[in-house]
Amino acid sequence: MATYTLPELPYDYAALEPVINPQIIELHHDKHHAAYVKGANDTLEQLEEARDKEAWGAINGLQKNLAFHLSGHILHSIYWHNMTGDGGGEPLAADGVGDLADAITESFGNFAGFKSQLTKASATTQGSGWGVLAYEPLSGKLIVEQVYDHQGNVGQGSVPILVFDAWEHAFYLQYKNQKVDFIEAMWRVVNWQDVAKRYAAAKERTDVLLLAP
Repeated sequence: MATYTLPELPYDYAALEPVINPQIIELHHDKHHAAYVKGANDTLEQLEEARDKEAWGAINGLQKNLAFHLSGHILHSIYWHNMTGDGGGEPLAADGVGDLADAITESFGNFAGFKSQLTKASATTQGSGWGVLAYEPLSGKLIVEQVYDHQGNVGQGSVPILVFDAWEHAFYLQYKNQKVDFIEAMWRVVNWQDVAKRYAAAKERTDVLLLAP
């Protein structure tokens, strides 16, 4: 039985129009995300076989593959729920997400500064990658991470709560080579209710890092 499974979309393929067209959503979820799920499961099987046979010649490549595919699965699973056709704007106390709004102000000075930083981090990834808003448990603050591929440049222990997919497969059919335009448009579909829930859950995990005294 597979360890990882492809989650269903929380909306239909056309739910995010005009920001993201249905063809992109279908290909992105059903093909690309599904490939990461399969890759993670296949790599776990290959690692089990290597342990059984004590055949460690490919261990370095297998560990890299597991990190790549598993991180791709996790980030995409967050990505789908981070978006909604009724989203956008900025988090406000009036919408029940005041704690998240306060945390953004505390960590970045104001919403405009945060938005600019995450936009730039997402749009300037070299090649393939993500822009990520994460909760960093040592400081108790929010940070922006520029993630290469799916797993590079990640602060250990940080919890992603808002992710912008900057891989070409996320936008090229609609936005061509204009990655910046896609990232700017993404702000119109951010599901702040989902981001706020992830922030609250991340804060409650006080034992996520057990550091030496």
